[in-house]
Amino acid sequence: MEEKLKILLCEDDENLGMLLREYLQAKGYDTDLFPDGESGLAAFQANQYDVCILDVMMPKKDGFTLASDIRNINTIVPIMFLTAKNLKEDILSGFKIGADDYITKPFSMEELTFRIEAILRRVRGKKIKEINVYNIGNFVFDTRKQVLSIGNKQTKLTTKESELLSLLCSHKNEMLQRDYALKTIWVDDNYFNARSMDVYITKLRKHLKDDPTVEIINIHGKGYKLIVPGEEESAE
Repeated sequence: MEEKLKILLCEDDENLGMLLREYLQAKGYDTDLFPDGESGLAAFQANQYDVCILDVMMPKKDGFTLASDIRNINTIVPIMFLTAKNLKEDILSGFKIGADDYITKPFSMEELTFRIEAILRRVRGKKIKEINVYNIGNFVFDTRKQVLSIGNKQTKLTTKESELLSLLCSHKNEMLQRDYALKTIWVDDNYFNARSMDVYITKLRKHLKDDPTVEIINIHGKGYKLIVPGEEESAE
């Protein structure tokens, strides 16, 4: 039997929290509910979650702070903010932290479900398990330390380089869609962010040049592919 996807739900409104948990459980999601950011963080540290749904205004630790703490632990788990706030500044703050979506109260349960399903489709419908170390040909990439090693040579990557290389590794020998990478790392797929990503791709190619069998190729108009020897390459 397929394992249920697990949701971390942090909502300080007891009635709304219980209602959301019951609804999500009825939809087949294994849902843990916590009334504040501190207990939510403790749960995240102790368990593996597929999606985090965080209210912004919570006691002890607000949703933005909790999201930052979660991002320091796991850079890829999807985060959705759930809040009555709808100011542009608050929405931008949430996305800068690394949110995948933002839904304002009041909302319908159906909309929440659709948004969760959309997030899960973006992560290819697979249960997310953080990978700390990738083998890339003769390289070893430590995602937590953001260090790329080959032999005795170690290269400390920037956060953006590390995030982009992690995405490429998670799609090893598969196409990484350009728009998906932009929205995942830069939030917006505008022209300037697209040019920035091209610069980082060039930097990663330089970091990987010590193993000539490893390469990042362009898929024209679509995205990129990290080619790694000794592993099956997927078709376009």
